[in-house]
Amino acid sequence: MAKPKTEEPSAEDAKKIVDDAKNFIEKAIADIGKTSATKQLILGTASGWITGFITMKLGKVAAVGLGGGVILLHIASQKGYIDINWEKINKKVDKISDKIEKETTGKGPDWFEKVERFVDRKLDKAEDLLKKKEVKAKRWYNNFTGDDHYRATETHVFVASFFAGMALGLICGK
Repeated sequence: MAKPKTEEPSAEDAKKIVDDAKNFIEKAIADIGKTSATKQLILGTASGWITGFITMKLGKVAAVGLGGGVILLHIASQKGYIDINWEKINKKVDKISDKIEKETTGKGPDWFEKVERFVDRKLDKAEDLLKKKEVKAKRWYNNFTGDDHYRATETHVFVASFFAGMALGLICGK
């Protein structure tokens, strides 16, 4: 038996659906407006709670999906599947944040904030250099503990802190 071919709705059909939904919502709000204040209070509270509850659940799902994607990208970067140009990303983020700050507060970041960012980036580079030179520290650790199997990496710290932060966010978001 052949499956009937379904057609994509046209722009006119989509506009009609949106208009029908808008008319339905306007009619429902008008009907609610004609009821007593008690009914309006109960309906408003219930619909607000349902909306908030659904938003919270969908928000958590979106946050877990986004966070999981960030973790997968980080792991792929650590394993060498992708190479991320962090310097370029940081410059772009700085420009965007400066622009947003200027538009919201009316003034851009002062020179101290820019110097602070510069120093933070240089410290990050120094930290990376030290991590590459961790052979001596690993040797010292192995001699101190006698354990030469465990080796902490950025991924371990990132994943642990991500899950701790996600747990705190979920607890606070209840």
